[in-house]
Amino acid sequence: MIDQPEPRLFSRLEIEGNKLTHQPGSVLGSTALIAGTTVGAGILALPAVTMPSGIVPSTVLLIAIWLYALISGLLIAEVSLNSIRLEGRLSVGLLAMVERTLGKLGARIAGGAYLFLHYALLVAYVTQGGDILISAFAQVWGISATPTWLGGTVFTLLFGSILYFGREKFVEKLNSAFVAIVITSFFGLLLLGAGQVKSGQFLVQNWSAVGSAVSVMLVALFYHNVVPVVVTQLEGDSRKIRQSIFLGSAIPLVMFLAWNAVILGSVSPDVIQNDVNFDPLQILRAGGAGEWLGVLVSIFSEFAIATSFIGFVYGLLDFFEDIFVLSPGEPNKRLSLYSLILLPPMSLGAVNTHIFFTALDFAGTFSISILGGIIPALMTWKQRQSNHLQQILVPGGRLTLIAMIGVTSVLIIKQILGGE
Repeated sequence: MIDQPEPRLFSRLEIEGNKLTHQPGSVLGSTALIAGTTVGAGILALPAVTMPSGIVPSTVLLIAIWLYALISGLLIAEVSLNSIRLEGRLSVGLLAMVERTLGKLGARIAGGAYLFLHYALLVAYVTQGGDILISAFAQVWGISATPTWLGGTVFTLLFGSILYFGREKFVEKLNSAFVAIVITSFFGLLLLGAGQVKSGQFLVQNWSAVGSAVSVMLVALFYHNVVPVVVTQLEGDSRKIRQSIFLGSAIPLVMFLAWNAVILGSVSPDVIQNDVNFDPLQILRAGGAGEWLGVLVSIFSEFAIATSFIGFVYGLLDFFEDIFVLSPGEPNKRLSLYSLILLPPMSLGAVNTHIFFTALDFAGTFSISILGGIIPALMTWKQRQSNHLQQILVPGGRLTLIAMIGVTSVLIIKQILGGE
């Protein structure tokens, strides 16, 4: 018996001149979208939070967090797919889908989490990106000391000005160039770093310390805001949607696992000296494992932050434009929007230049736990209660949903109580 392809839920049609053309999405394109969204600046914080536990425990946890994120991503896809089936209209985005499913209260909670996530990550990017940028300038110009607030300020003004004054096509091409630099430098530092790995580092295992890395791993593996886009691109084909989400998240997982092993394996344990805030990337950037490896780590770090910074600034810009309903011909209000987006993280970064890991920690524990854990489970729960025929992408029934909500609630409670 020949397997028949699953019928698509709708067709993406566009008018080109006098012709109506079919514009189907591809698994490859959707996979690339998810993978590109996942690989961001969150990868930079991984070595610092996984160093206390070691390579093996952090590898096990990273795979577990990936599985958690995969389930929540498929839950969002299921809700999006069934929303199209039941309502006969496309889900515009994650927040719009939350409002349709959970009402205005759910949308406000999701919107608050979305807003907190963007600001928290922008604070992290400004401080870390500014620190790397100003360190590079100091080395080139031979400056021995600079004010701690200068890096974040320069970084924000530099890239903020590019986004504000640059045309959309220019920023798109610039971002594509940055992505190419990130990919090239990543594989370059893996090749160089593999020769620096010390086999004894794989024997370092502290399972009791592994829990402190959960929130940062959630940040690193977050791609859920683009899942409704993937459902639309693939015309509601559940088989293709599953493939894209699985492959699109598995590719970054492999990258993260390799990155984590190479970085932790390249740094000797004796340099840690029981410093809980120790960041192994600082040792590598300073040339502690070879000058060229340090250069590649700095290049990769800065451009990974820059691409993430651009994406999150645009995310907030769209968010505020929907709220304030601005027209393109209002430059003064556009300046106000950019000020609203950039000044708070720049100011907070100037006050606390060591807030990078704290910002990622809070973003992962609160915003991503809500957006990628509780809300997808609640939306699925409510949608499955209806009498309509549902497309189920995640097995396990209510037990799976309860487990998702339970795990997320434990993470949030531990963070509120100050636990590790």
